[in-house]
Amino acid sequence: MDNKAKVENFSRSVAKIKQEIKKDLVGQEDIVNNVIIAIIAGGNVLLEGVPGVGKTRLVRTLGKALKLPFSRIQFTPDLMPSDVTGTNVIEKDASGKMNTVFQRGPIFANLVLADEINRATPKTQSAMLEVMQEHRVTVANKTYSISEPFFVLATQNPIEQDGTYPLPEAQMDRFMFKLLVGFPSVKELADIVNMTQVTLEETADAVVDGATILAMRELAKSVPVVPDVLYYAMRLVARTHPELEDSGDTAKKYIKYGCSPRAGQALITAAKVRALIDGRYNVSYEDINSLAYPVLRHRMKINYTAINEKLTVDDVIDRLISENAKEKGSGKLDADKKQEAPAETAIDNNENTDAVEESATPVKKKKKLFGNKKD
Repeated sequence: MDNKAKVENFSRSVAKIKQEIKKDLVGQEDIVNNVIIAIIAGGNVLLEGVPGVGKTRLVRTLGKALKLPFSRIQFTPDLMPSDVTGTNVIEKDASGKMNTVFQRGPIFANLVLADEINRATPKTQSAMLEVMQEHRVTVANKTYSISEPFFVLATQNPIEQDGTYPLPEAQMDRFMFKLLVGFPSVKELADIVNMTQVTLEETADAVVDGATILAMRELAKSVPVVPDVLYYAMRLVARTHPELEDSGDTAKKYIKYGCSPRAGQALITAAKVRALIDGRYNVSYEDINSLAYPVLRHRMKINYTAINEKLTVDDVIDRLISENAKEKGSGKLDADKKQEAPAETAIDNNENTDAVEESATPVKKKKKLFGNKKD
């Protein structure tokens, strides 16, 4: 199968997934599209929205459409790490001998919904760090791998702050996207009510399995990125750091802390998947601009100046994209520029050496301001 046929098959598979999700979920097209991108790219998603907007239903429907095992973890302040990862238990076999057996926790699934993740204590939240990044769990000095594809969709309520524990920066950085789920429109609200009057169960059919998702992921890795687009994406990430000299006015005025290198990795990885969904075998500037919001909004911190001017994180990202648009088609990467610099310096040094050799007249040393120091 040639590349053109593979891209067309990729787009058809994603279209089938979206069609099945529409059977159980009304609206939220951008949210659904970005969640599908994250699943194919191998990332995790943090959903922020008020209760009742369909976050849990989305994951359950995805589990059916993708034919993958689904697990839900309701995070509470008294939830322990072993309640998430699992623990060793003692069992008696048929001969009466006592054996230690690892009892797997709910994290051992392909699709995991971490509901209200910010209600758990930092001790329990830390149990998610290894599994989200490395897709494995370590218990009692033994490591257990989780079957692929693995995807964590965590939710948090932006309204309630009592009894919650803000996610640490290390864990926030492990989410590929942070998506903001808005309230549905009046028409969408009416459609939701009509749908739930018929049945509350998900009716989506399985159209893609785990092996197909992994094959789509491998195809996305082969999508080329031209140097100009790569430089454009990396410059956008670098512009979030106010401590850099060439970061720009927006970062120096409105940003307190910038994004980590994972932001650059997420931008390019997700942009490749987005290009294939649109039927393209190359990453464009529009892919980078569109994905900048879900990739950057939870990795950068705005300062009090932005808050006083009533600017949101997305407003600051708007300004960063406008500044970065001037870099389109600028040419080479920073590494190429650094490699050229020593060569130019060497030429200048040779010219200076030749000039000194040509000069036969000795140079008379100037006396110091207070004369020579006597011994």
